[in-house]
Amino acid sequence: MFGRRRSLPALPEQPVAPVAAGATVADLPVAVPAAAAQRSAQPQRSVMLAGRDGLREKDRDRYYRLKQEIFTAMVEAVDLAAIAALSNEDARSEIRDLANEIVSLRDVAVTFEEREELIKDLCDDVLGLGPLEELLAQDRINDIMVNGPNQIYVEVDGRMQRTNIRFRDSAQLLNVCQRIVGQVGRRVDDASPICDARLQDGSRVNVIVPPLALEGPVLTIRKFRKDRLTLDAMIDIGSLSEPLAELIKIIGRCRCNVLISGGTGSGKTTLLNCITASIDDTERIVTCEDTAELQLQQPHVVRLETRPPNLEGAGEVTMRDLVRNCLRMRPERIIVGEVRGPEALDLLQAMNTGHDGSMGTLHANSPREALYRLEALITLGSVQLSSKIIRDMISTSLDVVIQAERLRDGSRKVMSIAEVVGLEGDTIVLQELAVFDVAGEGADGRLMGQHRGAGIYRPKFWDRARYFGEDRRLARVMEDLNAVGEAETRIA
Repeated sequence: MFGRRRSLPALPEQPVAPVAAGATVADLPVAVPAAAAQRSAQPQRSVMLAGRDGLREKDRDRYYRLKQEIFTAMVEAVDLAAIAALSNEDARSEIRDLANEIVSLRDVAVTFEEREELIKDLCDDVLGLGPLEELLAQDRINDIMVNGPNQIYVEVDGRMQRTNIRFRDSAQLLNVCQRIVGQVGRRVDDASPICDARLQDGSRVNVIVPPLALEGPVLTIRKFRKDRLTLDAMIDIGSLSEPLAELIKIIGRCRCNVLISGGTGSGKTTLLNCITASIDDTERIVTCEDTAELQLQQPHVVRLETRPPNLEGAGEVTMRDLVRNCLRMRPERIIVGEVRGPEALDLLQAMNTGHDGSMGTLHANSPREALYRLEALITLGSVQLSSKIIRDMISTSLDVVIQAERLRDGSRKVMSIAEVVGLEGDTIVLQELAVFDVAGEGADGRLMGQHRGAGIYRPKFWDRARYFGEDRRLARVMEDLNAVGEAETRIA
């Protein structure tokens, strides 16, 4: 078995104290890979299965007390050095055998199905991410929000739901948080209570722990789909119309400088991933991100990620450092995962100095507000430039602003595509190429509407499209979009 397994201790009849963070197997190097290897093999289960849905609160408390007792006995019996040397599959098998043995010694009155469920949970606690494993295995879930050990919410098909899953205590939740951030070389503790990280599949993770979080550690996971979303798939789910998807492909192909704006959870990063599919395989792309999320398909991609300061407060590498360094790496396109600081100026300079086709995302509620926020970020960077110069730089650098939004029914839509025309006085002029009109609400509560053209047949980037041989295609797309708008006008 484990080579040097200790004799099994007698299990107490009453719950024992929670295992201290430093005494568990939470820091095993096989933890996250083992969990990731198992997720694909796990069958899809109801989102609200939530641990033990059918159990009453009293029975659920008894279940968690029992699991804590057995988990404590496993930690005392297992040889950590030996299990760390095993492969993922062998480690899970050995942990399962040990859990079976302890459950048998405890002589718990449970059915076979309940016994299997208990053993699976124990394996997830030791080798995976504990209660989160069930949620991470389900494709329908987009976001997982853990508000302390006893409150876990998920977003399913755009709707927020509370699950019945919970952690054993705050110590277990903190161990899971430390396990996640440790996989990407970061840390979260009293000295550094906020951390951004990612899972092995690229899912985005944010952790904030006490003393900043008053009710216990707070963990937020933005899951990545196993099947990467494409523009064609976005048509199928109603986020885009076919002509609008064609317009976005042309924008990406013609090397327009693009800014994708939207609120939190509106699908900005997903849309950015989809647009990059139009980039030619021969182009050299450099991506800069706080937490690596982009999933580009091109062969010539260099991925860069920021680094937080160490314990002494030194060694930090900011987004601005990365964007500046990009200019020395002979990129053809620079893609910034999210513009949120003074790197906005460096991105605009890159767009304006031969790096056409660069892209980024920004939090804003409309294309016009995105430009205001871009100006504010540059100003906050302590750059001594007048508003006139900053706006002139924005108008000459940016070509297109794409607005994404998460609607009140939970659906995500591309709400607007606007191009930057130029500067008139102190105002940056935008002209909309396409918009989404909300027509009403269906019987199922879903919002209805359609994408239509705004009456522009010859966009400002027409000459660029002609240079890349896309002018005829662009003409057909604009006609199709505007035909929808004209039909709506006649009906009105």
